[in-house]
Amino acid sequence: MDVVTLCLFLLLAVVVSGTVSRLLPSALPRPLVQIALGALIGAFAGIRVELDPELFFLLLVPPLLFLDGWRIPKDELLRDRGAVLGLALGLVFLTVLGLGFFVHWLIPAMPLAVAFALAAVVSPTDPIAVGAIAQKVPIPKRMMHILEGESLLNDASGLVCLRFAIAAALSGTFSLGEALGTFAWMALAGVAIGAGVTWLAIGGKSLVARRTGGDDAGSNILVSLLIPFGAYLAAEHVHASGVLAAAAAGIAMTFVGSGVAVSAATRIRRRAVWDMLQFTLNGVIFVLLGEQLPALFAGARAAVAGTGHDNVWWLLGYVGAIVAVLAALRYGWVWVALQLTLYRAKQRGDGPKGSPPRRVIAAMSVAGARGAITLAGALTLPLTLPSGADFPARDLVILLASGVILASLAIAAGGLPLLLRGLTFPAEEGAAGERDRARVVTAEAAIAEIERVQHAMAQDRGDADRYTDVAARLMAQYRDRIAHLDEDSGARDERSQDAEIERELRLAAVRAERRALFALGRRREIGLTLAEQLGRELDLADARLTRKGL
Repeated sequence: MDVVTLCLFLLLAVVVSGTVSRLLPSALPRPLVQIALGALIGAFAGIRVELDPELFFLLLVPPLLFLDGWRIPKDELLRDRGAVLGLALGLVFLTVLGLGFFVHWLIPAMPLAVAFALAAVVSPTDPIAVGAIAQKVPIPKRMMHILEGESLLNDASGLVCLRFAIAAALSGTFSLGEALGTFAWMALAGVAIGAGVTWLAIGGKSLVARRTGGDDAGSNILVSLLIPFGAYLAAEHVHASGVLAAAAAGIAMTFVGSGVAVSAATRIRRRAVWDMLQFTLNGVIFVLLGEQLPALFAGARAAVAGTGHDNVWWLLGYVGAIVAVLAALRYGWVWVALQLTLYRAKQRGDGPKGSPPRRVIAAMSVAGARGAITLAGALTLPLTLPSGADFPARDLVILLASGVILASLAIAAGGLPLLLRGLTFPAEEGAAGERDRARVVTAEAAIAEIERVQHAMAQDRGDADRYTDVAARLMAQYRDRIAHLDEDSGARDERSQDAEIERELRLAAVRAERRALFALGRRREIGLTLAEQLGRELDLADARLTRKGL
């Protein structure tokens, strides 16, 4: 009963945080409100959550990473893969080395291996935190795509570094070759397992549906909810990256799921379920983080005493220094990466003139917010050494990691609006042309399908002239769309006396449009993001027409 009560309290706190955040200044992101609310619960409500890191990861992280991978724009991710991989791999390794040595110099009482563990914990940005900030801060699309891709992929590199830092602290030895081999296995196996689980689950469900002659919305939604947990557990079982497997499963869902016959109503319901789950789990994560803070700060004096100081205000100094070094390393990496990109573009003769605005580089530097992954990683530090002694500076590492989370969220929330204010960014090239091409091709597919279905209906039911008149009217509307790209030209004529015939033909046309649309996406003639956007419009039309026929 206590566990149920606790869960209800957490859900209530998430609901209250949504209301409170709307009443506060728009620049204050919801995660900070949820952390503050969680801290109040932990300090005054007498509720204490014993946070098991493994359980925390399993229940909360995989579905959110899966959803981020599912919804992240795939074409933009591939286009900026160089920048994303540079941030997700190169910057993480630079941060672990640079910040690790700095922390050991700053806090000599912290062993070097433990300092590397702290650096590994705070090196990956968090997709949940980045997405939460983007809800209230207008981040340019391309920058947001790079940040989302980075935060999806850098968990594996950060957690591998953490694993070897812990091993070095426990055993006193470190092997670079073994570390590189383990990283390659965790990353490659994690991606392969995540994609494989999605392919098996969706393909198997589709095969069963075809053999049994139909399927229901509930089972399709439940399968999508189980995939991230299956991918995570399968990867962890073979010591691969579970977080990377969950993200890869979501990315694969775009490609595997688009070719599976699922009704429009099911897709709409599934989207609504995942939206609700995303809001709930995001909120629970940050409320739990806030709930942990009072207990962590209660041990602050003992943790600081271990560093040779008596005043707990030293903690703020440590956190400030760590955040400053993190920002400097990120700024330097982004600046060098952009300069190299511009140099290569100029060598090809298509580069822009001048250097990128410093405010853009600074915005990329402060946008790397830390979140739940950082806290869970810190909590995975063992309690004791093999000798039975306490793990050195464990409480201090957790406290510093929590401080970095709070500081990075606050800096991103306050700094990004100031840095991005007044900056203009070039429009995405080709977006309007892609949309027009998609509408023309889908309209042509709809015309062909109307003609085919009209002939079939006339043969089966007789009265060919009646079907021909209705079909001609609908095809004229689609031809008008091709001529004028008028999205409103397909409005239904409610006065039609042949409403049922028109409904059937429209439904066939809408489904033909969707098939043509995703065929364009699979052939990369239009972006997958555009295909998803237009597909949602067709889903709504399909569901409306289907309901009218019931």
